[in-house]
Amino acid sequence: MDETFLKLKYRSKQNSDRTVSHVTDADGADQSPNRKKMKRRKFLTYGLAGSALLSAFPYHLLAGSRKIYPHERVKLGNTGIEMSRMAMGTGTSGTAGSSNQTRQLGIKGLSDLLRAGFDDGINFWDSADAYGSHPHLREALKKIERDRVVILTKTTSRTYEGVKKDLERFRKEIGTDYLDIVLLHAVTDPQWNRNMSGAMEALSEAKEEGIIRARGISCHSLGALETAADEPWVEVDLARYNPAGASMDADVPTVRRVLERMKENGKGIIQMKVYGAGRLVRQKDECLEFHTGAGFIDAFTLGIENYEQLKDVQQRLPEASVRG
Repeated sequence: MDETFLKLKYRSKQNSDRTVSHVTDADGADQSPNRKKMKRRKFLTYGLAGSALLSAFPYHLLAGSRKIYPHERVKLGNTGIEMSRMAMGTGTSGTAGSSNQTRQLGIKGLSDLLRAGFDDGINFWDSADAYGSHPHLREALKKIERDRVVILTKTTSRTYEGVKKDLERFRKEIGTDYLDIVLLHAVTDPQWNRNMSGAMEALSEAKEEGIIRARGISCHSLGALETAADEPWVEVDLARYNPAGASMDADVPTVRRVLERMKENGKGIIQMKVYGAGRLVRQKDECLEFHTGAGFIDAFTLGIENYEQLKDVQQRLPEASVRG
């Protein structure tokens, strides 16, 4: 992996709950709350590459004062939607209507996995037309009341008529009258808010009609992300973010600045590529603490392919969130 230099800025306002009482470290250095706040205001540079991530990671700057769990409820921006912090992702290597989850688990296997997460309090399901996972959600809903889960899906249609048809089809495939969150999927065009105005209009109408609860975008380029940060139409953004800059739209400091601006503009932010599309699976704890210590991310989605992976993140996240 190429070396990536990260500049991390943590503002005291965003992390006021992450301070500790006045103590000194083993060398007698001042570790008071004021000193910690000062450190969070600085730009700290770390060279992270492969195993170097373990020794260079700033645990002490990101450690929280309480444990954070995948099932805990969070509010998604200004949408009024509350759901579990973690979403059960169904799109690992997802494209052309299938994913690892749909290919390997089938309808029964994936629906059982979704219900297992739900039984543990994880009620946020991340799907997409491109993953082919709608029928699997439909099966899972046969044993769960619809209003007890939050469903996110995505459309690759870029026109008014295309999105209208997709919304009708999606609801039939999932077996629901409404969808909680619908995103324009994998957008790279920096001028998408002009060139996809018809698709935007269709989602706006759907919200007015109660077909969806929130609208937004999944960005796959820095230009698209920059536009989303300032576009009033966007209510939810699905953004690629991790400590090594793996499979992201730009380097970490650049993406961080855009996401901070996005958050200031009141948008809900859901993090994807938490493990860098699989490139950071040996640094899971660092990746999870990077999420909990960010201060501007509402939730994250993780592609879960089996029960072992589900249990793994359930055990890791709370410990990683307070690791100092």
